[in-house]
Parts: sequence; C-alpha cells; structure tokens
Amino acid sequence: MNPRADSLRAFAVQAVVALAALFLAAPGRAQVAIYHVQGNVYMLAGDGGNITVQVGKEGVLMVDTGFAPMAGQVMAEIQKLTPAPLLFIVNTHAHPDHVGGNDAFAKMVPEGQAELAGGRAGFQPLKIIAHGNVLNRMTSGDSASHPGLPQDEYFTPFKDLRLNGEAIVIYHEPNAHTDGDSIVLFRGSDVISTGDIFTPGGYPFLDVERGGSVQGEIAALNHILDLTVPGKTQEGGTYVIPGHGRICDEADVVEFRDMLVIVRDRIRDMIRKGMTLDQIKAARPTEDYDTEYVNTASFVKADQFVEAVYRSLAAKQGSSR
Repeated sequence: MNPRADSLRAFAVQAVVALAALFLAAPGRAQVAIYHVQGNVYMLAGDGGNITVQVGKEGVLMVDTGFAPMAGQVMAEIQKLTPAPLLFIVNTHAHPDHVGGNDAFAKMVPEGQAELAGGRAGFQPLKIIAHGNVLNRMTSGDSASHPGLPQDEYFTPFKDLRLNGEAIVIYHEPNAHTDGDSIVLFRGSDVISTGDIFTPGGYPFLDVERGGSVQGEIAALNHILDLTVPGKTQEGGTYVIPGHGRICDEADVVEFRDMLVIVRDRIRDMIRKGMTLDQIKAARPTEDYDTEYVNTASFVKADQFVEAVYRSLAAKQGSSR
C-alpha cells in the first residue's frame, strides 16, 4: 500500500465526481453564453467545460457537450445560429463536464434532425467521435457519468474530415491531461479547440490515474503552438478555445506552457536532490504563479498541482530504471 498514491487516486476519482455534483446541486442556475470566435466557429460557455461549435449549411459539429442539464439551452443557442442539424460530436476526453451531455444530445437529435432535414431520405445521423482511450474509459466503469458512447473511435495520431467547406483535423495528444485527449483544428476558420489540455485561468488537472502526465501535457501545448500563427504584434491570429475560461491566442498558450515547464523543472531538480514530496510542497515551487492560477474557486489547488507533477515525474523515473 502506498498512502501517497492512494491519496492521489482518491483525488482523481473525487475530481470527476465533484464536477458533476457541483453542477447538479443547483439545477437551472446555468446560463449559456455564446461567442463568435472567427470564421464558422463559436464558443458556448456555461457551467461545465467550454463547448465549441462549427456551423454551416451542411450541418453542425460540436466539440464536447458539457453537463447534461445544459443540453436544452445549448441546442437552443445553436439553432439561433443555423437551422442545420447536429451531425458530429467530438469528445476531447472522458471527464463528465465535457461528455455529460452526450446522451441528451443523442436522444434529442433524431427527432430534431428528421424535422430539420425536411424528410430527406438518407439523412446523416449524429456521429460521436473520440480517441479509442476515451471509449475505453467510458465503458470501463471508472467514469462518473454514463453519456452516449462514441461510435467512431480512432487510435491513429490524427483523424480528419470536411464539413461546411472546411477541413477539420482531430489530433490525439498522448498522455497529456489524460490518455485520451484530442485537440481539434478548424483549418479554414483558424481556430483550435483544446479541451482541458489548456486552462488559462487555473493550473492544469493532470489526471495521472487516467494516463495524464506533465511531459505529455507540455508536448501537447508545444503541438498547439506549432499549429498557431499569431497576428500583428503577436496578438490575434489563430484563436484558441480552452477547456475552461476565455478565448485565447498564441501568446496565452506560450505563457501557460512556460509556467508548466518552469514548475516541472523546479520539481524535477528537487527530486534529483532527494527531496520528499512533503519537502517539495513546503518549498512552494509554484509560489510566484499561485496568484495567477489559484483562487477560492479553483478546481486544482497549488499542492494538488505540485503532487500531480511530482507523481508524474516519479512514475517516469521509475519506468526508466
């Protein structure tokens, strides 16, 4: 038995349960706000993770679905943008604040699509897309929710499709926030939806129990930066929709990536010096970032972030021996 590992495992399990509990404790209080990002892409924000939608005459693609109680409001906002049907859902990972609405959308779409399609024969049904590890998580019993399951799972480094005249590329980011993370590039609109790999208002939740790691997280952020092209004076250009928080650009991702690299390096150096986890926490390697990434409502506190980075690095060192 490893008390520290048990503590981290308990935090990971409690985390996904708490996300749903916080929302369901106050039904009806969520308000969905919709923002035009650029091109064909919009962001919907409310309780739960951000939702990205790409709209056009052919139909709608949605990235993540939030919590189930939001589904009606989200669909109402989408239908203000377009009468076209919802054709695709892409799940960026398996946490309930991002897949909790799958089932609700899967149940409401057939009736709505039959009406919106005007009775056209052979009309395309809704398809849910995710990396295979997301499906594995959602069917393994360790998920806190029971949403509609992906029917189109992929195990390749990327998957692509075209909708509304735009190329859409879905990239798997191995062992980042979890082992099933995907980011979605809308190539024509010049927008990237990142899921919880990028959360500019708080420290990342490295779900080590579900395959997350600090090294994979940094690699994923570097890949996002490879895909972004800034505008004039490094502002604007490619826009980035995070898993939670405001619409960002490349400079915001750079700041977040640099923070993570610096904290990783500090903790790795302390491990090499033989410091214990308690000693590392007491040294407060995140102190100069805490005012930016921690507040009373933060999902991941400084000590939890430090412990996750420590466990991730310790696991990597152990596997290399």
